[in-house]
Amino acid sequence: MLASVLSCGLTGIDGFGVDVEVNLSNGMPVFEIVGLPDAAVRESRERVRAAAKNSGYGFPTARLTVNLAPADLKKEGPSFDLPIALGTLCCCGVIGAEALEGTCAFGELGLDGSVRPVRGALPMVISAIERGVRRVMLPAGNLNEVRCIEGAALYPVESLNAAVRHLTGQAPIQPPEPVPYAALLRRRESLEDFRHVKGQSSAKRALEIAAAGGHNVLMIGPPGSGKTLMARCMPTILPDMTFAEALESTRIHSVAGSVPPSGLLTERPFRSPHHTASHASLVGGGINALPGEISKAHNGVLFLDELPEYRRDVLEALRQPLEDGFVTIARVNAQATYPARFVLICSMNPCPCGNLGSRTRQCRCTPAEIRRYLNRISGPLLDRIDMHIEVESIPADQLAELEESEPSAAIRARVCAAREIQQARYAKEKGDIRCNAQLDARTLARACAMTPEARELALLSSERLKLSNRAYTRILKVARTIADLEGADEIGAEHVSEAVQYRTLDRKYWG
Repeated sequence: MLASVLSCGLTGIDGFGVDVEVNLSNGMPVFEIVGLPDAAVRESRERVRAAAKNSGYGFPTARLTVNLAPADLKKEGPSFDLPIALGTLCCCGVIGAEALEGTCAFGELGLDGSVRPVRGALPMVISAIERGVRRVMLPAGNLNEVRCIEGAALYPVESLNAAVRHLTGQAPIQPPEPVPYAALLRRRESLEDFRHVKGQSSAKRALEIAAAGGHNVLMIGPPGSGKTLMARCMPTILPDMTFAEALESTRIHSVAGSVPPSGLLTERPFRSPHHTASHASLVGGGINALPGEISKAHNGVLFLDELPEYRRDVLEALRQPLEDGFVTIARVNAQATYPARFVLICSMNPCPCGNLGSRTRQCRCTPAEIRRYLNRISGPLLDRIDMHIEVESIPADQLAELEESEPSAAIRARVCAAREIQQARYAKEKGDIRCNAQLDARTLARACAMTPEARELALLSSERLKLSNRAYTRILKVARTIADLEGADEIGAEHVSEAVQYRTLDRKYWG
């Protein structure tokens, strides 16, 4: 007897359809799985056998062959346990073949028959809906991350018994109503807030510009000057994610197995890998080409503290994602492309001891030591960082006298207003341009209209500072954001002047 159950596999952050074909025939009692399965899929034989017996169902003592079609795509993970078990029980006559028609199923089985959550539930559900499937049976533990999805009835199951009883009509499961995304957007309750950052008005101004335009920032200053605190406050001034952005980010975290208990991500990610992070952990990799920190920071913030302490190859690997907004990981057994559009916030000391330029402590580093320390960061990487700002250390006696600063909510209101201007400007442009930092050569000239004085100042600054073409275009993008914050249609000389100030520190330290 032959039974077929719809299921899904994963390639990168995209799902693909899999037909789980189960055939029961006469012969030696053998349980064989074909269709390019990995080790986890092959081990399904023992999980399915034990789960069926411990759930009170007999297991056939005949030749059982399972084919995962299409056979030329590699199948990974334990998510095929549930469809294999359902197909086997259908061959045994426990479930009718008509009950399985049009239903997609996935989930890992425990030996006791429980259904456990799996990685990649969100992209698999989206893939099933795109294929025209209108009923999806999934682990109850994965329901939170897909509860906003419309277009299919979702049937969460906690055990193989519950799945069988639903399909046979003994105990039908009522699919939950989709939850509107607006209902998941919760009030920001971050412990960090810019009101706690005393002083540092110029640095906070730069971070506001960065948030408004999606620009990358490098902060240079002595230890204790507030660089880390300001970086951690950055997500509090970014706009809320749209539903499309939330789906993008959650798909990446779902594949990586790092979805929060609340399910769908509604807060912009903030990732801060330690400086000992390897190339694979930052960019992604491993046997299955899983996403790394830069992809997990998609639509959010990637914070690299103590930038020169990272390995050179790790830092150089950031160059392509910063330019293209995605990263392609190729391994012997797998290849995947992950989106990686994020705001990069970096911090570093001006010298090995950290006290160069400090008003409270004396630097004890030699010029040669300072040069070696700064040379750990390459020029091409610096070129891709839009804004370089200096953060000064404030003496404790002066710090105590300062009042609380402007709260994040007030800054965020201005950032959101600037982002709305950009969304309206780029709504009719081809490509997925969401902010000024993502402007390409095709749209740069149209978006960055300048007054004659502003154009002359930009060209003169580029010549005097000996800027590369990439650095020059980044000045224009930052100036466009400054103009948007002020509600100006054209970029003026004052906007260019401020933008140029954020490119002068690389000449002070690296020039």
